[in-house]
Amino acid sequence: MVRQTTFFAFFLGLNILLSAQPKPFTVADAINVKSFAIHDVCSDGAFMAGLMSSRHHMFNVDHTRHRDPSYVGQFTSDLYVLHGPGHEMIPLFDKPAVHNNLRLSPDGQLLAFLRYEYETTSLYIYDVRRNRIRKVNIKTDHDIASNSPLVWTPDGGGVVLAFREHGWKEIGDSMYTEATKGPITVYDSSQPFLKWEKINHHASLSKIGLVSLDNRKVSWLLEEARYSNIRISADGTFLSYEEVHPKKSAYDRRNEADYELKYIRLDQPDEMHVLIEKSTNRINVTWNPDNDVFATIDSNRVALRAITEEKMRILTSDTVEISGTDTTKVQLRINRWRPDGKKILATSSRGYWLVDAENGNMENVYRFPEDRKIAPELNISQWSPDGRFLYLTYSAHDKWERGMISLDLDELKTKNLILDSNLYTRWRLSDSGKYFIYQKSDGDMPPDYYMANADFAESRRLTDLNPWMRDRKISKSELVSYRDADGELLYGILYYPVDYEPGKQYPLVCELYESFFHNGYRLTMQLIANEGYFAFLPSVNFIEGYPAEAWIKGVTSGINKLIDRGFIDEKKIGVYGVSYGGYATSLLISQTDRFAAAINISGKVNIISFLGDSPRIGRRNYTAAEMGQDRIGATLWEAPMKYIATSAVLHADRINTPHLLMTGEGDWNVPASNTRELYYALRRLDKEVVWVNYHRGGHVAGLASTESDFYDHWQRMFDWFDKYFTKE
Repeated sequence: MVRQTTFFAFFLGLNILLSAQPKPFTVADAINVKSFAIHDVCSDGAFMAGLMSSRHHMFNVDHTRHRDPSYVGQFTSDLYVLHGPGHEMIPLFDKPAVHNNLRLSPDGQLLAFLRYEYETTSLYIYDVRRNRIRKVNIKTDHDIASNSPLVWTPDGGGVVLAFREHGWKEIGDSMYTEATKGPITVYDSSQPFLKWEKINHHASLSKIGLVSLDNRKVSWLLEEARYSNIRISADGTFLSYEEVHPKKSAYDRRNEADYELKYIRLDQPDEMHVLIEKSTNRINVTWNPDNDVFATIDSNRVALRAITEEKMRILTSDTVEISGTDTTKVQLRINRWRPDGKKILATSSRGYWLVDAENGNMENVYRFPEDRKIAPELNISQWSPDGRFLYLTYSAHDKWERGMISLDLDELKTKNLILDSNLYTRWRLSDSGKYFIYQKSDGDMPPDYYMANADFAESRRLTDLNPWMRDRKISKSELVSYRDADGELLYGILYYPVDYEPGKQYPLVCELYESFFHNGYRLTMQLIANEGYFAFLPSVNFIEGYPAEAWIKGVTSGINKLIDRGFIDEKKIGVYGVSYGGYATSLLISQTDRFAAAINISGKVNIISFLGDSPRIGRRNYTAAEMGQDRIGATLWEAPMKYIATSAVLHADRINTPHLLMTGEGDWNVPASNTRELYYALRRLDKEVVWVNYHRGGHVAGLASTESDFYDHWQRMFDWFDKYFTKE
C-alpha cells in the first residue's frame, strides 16, 4: 500500500511539474495576443476609453475593394472603458465593430464615438456617471462619413461631424465600377488626375454639420469640399479649418493642390473668412490652447495671427545664434504652445527655445550636444499644466536605456524620472498634470498600460491583457552592434531560440526591412524562435542611388558578427522579408549564395514594371523610386542602369538560393503579378522556386487574409526553412 501511494505521489508530482513547464508559442497564440490603445483620458485620470483588438479582428477585410469609396475596411475592435477605483475594464458592446474618434466631452462626463456596423456609421454617446450608452438618431437623411472627424463644442452640447452629400455614393460607385469592371475603362493623359487619384479625391469629400445632442438636429456649417484640421475656439465662437483644392497629379509633389486656412463664426456660418490665402504651400500652423491664435514660421521668423486680427504679426526678428565668432541662422520649427498660451516652444538644430507670445523675446532653454549622433534621442512629449516642466521621452543611442526625463524651465535643469531597459510608448499626461499613463513592456512581451504620479514615486499596472503568455515560451532579445562593409556602426536585434543551450549552434533566420534598434513584442520573431532558430533583425545604411548595395553590406556584416560568437550554424542561415523587405530579400540573394533558403512576401522583383502595375496607388510607385523609399534618386530615363541594378528579376540567373514567393491576389500595393515575374524567370532558369498566391489575401499575402490562410502561410514558411536547414 505504501509502495502504491509513493508511486501515485511520484506521478502526481511529475504531472504537476510538467504542467508548470511553459508551452511553445504557436500560430494560434499569435492570433490571440491582445493589444489595447487608450484614446482619451479625463482630466484627473479616473476614466479612460480605448480599443482592444487581436489578429482575430483583421480577418474579414475584402482587399479587392481597396479605394472603393463606399467600402469601409473591416478592421474591427472592441471598445472598453476603464473607470472606478481600480480602473476596471468594461466592454461597451457584445461584439466588435469598426470604431474611431473616441472623444470625451470638455467636462469629461460624456464619451462620443463613431461605430460602423450594418454598413452605416453611427454616433454613440456613453454617459460616464450613469454608465449608460445610447445611439444618437440624428435627424437628417445624410449619412455620416466613415472618415468623419468628431469635435465637441466647448459647452458639451454638440459635436461637429462630416456627412456625405446626396448622390455621393452613386457617383463614387460609378467611378469605381468604371475603373474595375468597365465594360470599358479609359485612361486619358489630358485629364488632370490619374483615374484612381480622382476616385480618392471623391472619397475625401464631405459636408460639415453641427449635431445638437439635445434635439438631434444638424446645423449645416460647410458645403461639400475636402476639409481637415477642424477645431472650435474655446469660447465657442469660431470654427477654423483647412481646405484642400486638388489641381492635378504631380509627380514632383509640388503644385498638386492649393491649400487655404479659413474660419467661420458658428452663429454666422454663411460668412466665410480667410486666414491664409490659397496657395500651393501646405498649411503648417500650430494653434494655441484656446484655438483662436495660430503660430507659424515666416521667413525663419515666428509669426502669429489671431482669428480676430486682420493680418499676420511677425513676432521675432531674424533669428541669429552666436557661438564665439561664428554666426549662423537658426532654422526654427514650432513645436507647441505653453498651456497658458503665453509662450511658444520652438526647436532648431541647436536646441529648444521659448518664445514670448507678446514681445517675441527668445530664450534658449536647452542646447543639444554638438554630436547628435552619439547623444540620447529626446522627443518632447508633454508640458506640465503650470508651464514649468517639459517632459521628454529619452532613448540612449547605443543601449536599451529608455524612459522619461523632465526639463525644469525655471532652473534649466533636467531630471531623470524613469530610465531603464524597458520599452515605453504611448505617453499621456492627465490634464491635471498629476498622472502619467503609458505603455510598458520588458521588450519581449506585449505591452500593458501603467499609471504613475508625475514624479514616478508610485506607479501601478492598469491592464493585464495577455496573462496566459506567462505560460508560453517567449524569446529573449539582445541588442547587437556591428560595422558594415563601409565601417558604419549599425545595430540589430537578436532573438534567442526559446530552448537555447549555451555551447550549441542553431540555425539563423533574418528578417529584412531597413533599420532596427528598439526591441518589443514581434510575433514573427517569437514564432521563429519557437521553431528553434535564432531570429535576427539586421540594420542597413542606405546611400541614395545604390539601394541594392545596402543589404549586402549591412546584413552580411551582421551575420558575420553572430557567426564569430560561435552559436550560429553558418550552413543554416535563412532570410525573408515582407513588402520592402521582400524586395530586399530577392535582391540580396542575387548578390550572395550564403543563404540556405529565402522567402519574399509581397515584395516587388521588377522595379521597372512596378512603376505602372499598381494603378490604385496612383503615382506613388514613381515617386517612391525617384525620391522615396526605393532611393534610386532619378527617373528611369535619367538612370536606367540603376533601375536594372535594383530589379531582382533581371539578375535571376545569379540566384542559387531556393526561393519561396508569397503573394496576395488582392494586393493593391505590390500586385501578385510583379512577384510572379521572378517565379517564371527562376523556373525558366531551372532554379528552385515556389510561388504561393492567396486569392483571399492582400498585401503581406496569407498574413492579410482569412484565418485558415494565416495558418497556412506560417506553416509554409516553417516547412521551407526546415526543408533546407535539414537538407544534407
